[in-house]
Amino acid sequence: MKKKVHPTYYPQAQVVCACGNTFTTGSTKPKIEVEICSACHPFFTGEMKYVDTLGKVEKFQKKQAKAKKEIFVKKKIRRETSEKIKRLEEERKERERPKSLREMLKKG
Repeated sequence: MKKKVHPTYYPQAQVVCACGNTFTTGSTKPKIEVEICSACHPFFTGEMKYVDTLGKVEKFQKKQAKAKKEIFVKKKIRRETSEKIKRLEEERKERERPKSLREMLKKG
């Protein structure tokens, strides 16, 4: 290994959970603070508990609502565009349509 390139390794790093549980492990940091551990995680405890870290669920729901709104806006724009194209096509056909019998006979 190269010298002075790798971080310092702490074989007795202390891990402290928000629930109060502590244990030691090896890490490059001397002390690690976590929000949830195996002592309080619903998967390991078997309890039905709602775990939301830093409002991630609300953030996801907000993102979904924004995406839904954008889809609605895009569909509205697409519908308005297609209606405008149809209207312009009808106007073009109306302009090209002969106005009188004389114009009809001249073209033919």
